[in-house]
Amino acid sequence: MVGRRALGREFGWLWAAYAASAYGSGLGFGALPLIAVMVLHAGPAEVSALSAVGPAVGALIAVPLAPWVEFRRKRPVMIGMDLVRFAAMASIPVAYAFGRLGFVQLLVISAVVAAAKIAFGAASGAYLKALVRPEDLLVANARFESTNWSSIAVGPPLGGAAIGVFGPVTTVVADALGYLLSALGVTAIRGEEEAPERAGRSPVRAGALLDGWRHIMGHPGLRSLYLNQILVAGLIMATEPLLAVLLLRRLGFPPWQYGLAFAAPCLGGLIGSRLARRVVARYGRDRIFRTVGTLRAVWLIGLAFVRPGVVGLVTVMAVELAIIVSMSLYSPVLATYRLEQTPGHLVARTLTAWSIGQQASVAVLTALAGLLAGATGPRTALMAAGLLILATPLLLPRQDRASRREPEEVSPGPS
Repeated sequence: MVGRRALGREFGWLWAAYAASAYGSGLGFGALPLIAVMVLHAGPAEVSALSAVGPAVGALIAVPLAPWVEFRRKRPVMIGMDLVRFAAMASIPVAYAFGRLGFVQLLVISAVVAAAKIAFGAASGAYLKALVRPEDLLVANARFESTNWSSIAVGPPLGGAAIGVFGPVTTVVADALGYLLSALGVTAIRGEEEAPERAGRSPVRAGALLDGWRHIMGHPGLRSLYLNQILVAGLIMATEPLLAVLLLRRLGFPPWQYGLAFAAPCLGGLIGSRLARRVVARYGRDRIFRTVGTLRAVWLIGLAFVRPGVVGLVTVMAVELAIIVSMSLYSPVLATYRLEQTPGHLVARTLTAWSIGQQASVAVLTALAGLLAGATGPRTALMAAGLLILATPLLLPRQDRASRREPEEVSPGPS
């Protein structure tokens, strides 16, 4: 079983750091838009900008960070990105206490946190590949995946209760402390980390900024999975604000039911992530990509048919549960394949490119869905997203052509 396989003390500290960050973010889920509405009385346009523009700017900031992360020891980078996020989030309660909190500050924090998240993810992925044996990568990624979904299931309901009792910036404090604890967890990892070959040399060539995308687009398997992933993730995330408007405004769902509709299905993430290793062992990775990758896309259209009352609540929960179980089974398999097919000198840049593409897709498709909803209504926009996502399985690879090349034989080239 996934949960019983020992991966060593160093991985234990890395996992603990991830859990601290994930649960802190779970408690602070949606905190910035909430503060914008409750404290700054922001309107729909400002809230949409906070949800789309901030992450998009963060993705642009992360582009030059990719080679910087690649050619440095990964643990200090991870600690630094955690401390950056801690400082950014901690500035909110400080500004709030002194009556100086403003919308521009929230926008800047959103961008900084998004960029630091991408850089941290790139460094942690590269570090994970060096830390555990290749045959244990799927186990490790499945543990991260289960932790992520459990934090989303538990965090938002507790965070909502904490806001009701202690005030609007409470969950921001919890989120900031999660990053601080994560930094301490990474610091506790012992052992020497080998310095990358070009650590300390500067400047890197301009082309190094694009090496991650070159690797992805030049690799048949990764290219197909990347294009599929950015569209699936973007379309699924684009439905969240649409569903909020439909459920809370049009159908009159109380906030606690809205929170329950998203939190409870996240427990399905524990199911999919814990099954990943044994399902791959039984059916093979290629079948997981094609079958489960297709199943991720078929459920979303059900959200366009939600009705008021208990039936509507059950419909939302059933659709979300089906999507999450599929995603939590698929994601660790994808993450493992991506690390296996990426040479060590390109891991950070490849993961950065992947995250930037996905984050940019979410921002663009969320904005487009919002425009369509404004012109036609949220139900029509949900229907459009549900129909478009049905075409995404066509991008999935038909066979594993990636195994025909050995990723570690790729020449690093000048940097």
